[in-house]
Amino acid sequence: MSNVDTDAPLPLRHGGVEPSGAGGAASQLLPQTAGYAITSDLASVGDSPSRMASSSTSNVSQLRITEIFYSLQGETSRVGLPTVFIRLTGCPMRCTYCDTAYAFTGGQNMSLANILQQVAEYAPRYVTVTGGEPLAQKNCLSLLRALCDAGYQVSLETGGALDISEVDARVMRVLDIKTPASGESAKNLWENLALLTRHDEIKFVLCDVNDYQWARQILQQHHLAEKCAVLFSPAHGTLDATQLADWILRDHLPVRMQVQLHKLLWNNEPGH
Repeated sequence: MSNVDTDAPLPLRHGGVEPSGAGGAASQLLPQTAGYAITSDLASVGDSPSRMASSSTSNVSQLRITEIFYSLQGETSRVGLPTVFIRLTGCPMRCTYCDTAYAFTGGQNMSLANILQQVAEYAPRYVTVTGGEPLAQKNCLSLLRALCDAGYQVSLETGGALDISEVDARVMRVLDIKTPASGESAKNLWENLALLTRHDEIKFVLCDVNDYQWARQILQQHHLAEKCAVLFSPAHGTLDATQLADWILRDHLPVRMQVQLHKLLWNNEPGH
């Protein structure tokens, strides 16, 4: 397998907005091994042991990136705001409703400087780091810190199975609590809840009435609405949004209901 060009900018994906002067280079698909350990070497996200050994020093300041694109934020309290998204490659979970399975493998090794350069070309105010599971790459923490230092309003979308304690305090952490129908609820790291502040947000993606009842119980048991904003979202194509809205109103829940704006506008195309 040939080396991925770490200096070339990522190609635009499916209708993404191209900044002035952006170029493209082909990404390479690489096999991935699922797991929970945060990787100190990007090659361990999805590469062979021999390549891991040879690249342990060269990858210190790099991350494996699936795509960087400019779109409207489709979720959270920042919904509708123009945002640059940095999608990291690899994820230790396999949720039943996952809509970004293309980020499980492949991607491109990029230096932190190169990532920051591509982000700056869009001149954004808001940047979201997502995945996959971004915290599965140890250098994600350095990326978040660098984005904050550059003056961006930064949010992190994380699946809730990995420790968020070292994430820069300036970052809005959007913590996804996995429901039973996701198939991954056993992996929720409940200790993360004690780390949340009013600056952060909690998200539940709900597939059916059992998920709703379970999420309602968790909401009340852990007093989540007192910690930060709580988002209830219907799994796209699985749970009727109007039905979820009716349940929330019936039970007077202190949550924000959201639908995924980007899916309504662009039908879940990658790059949006």
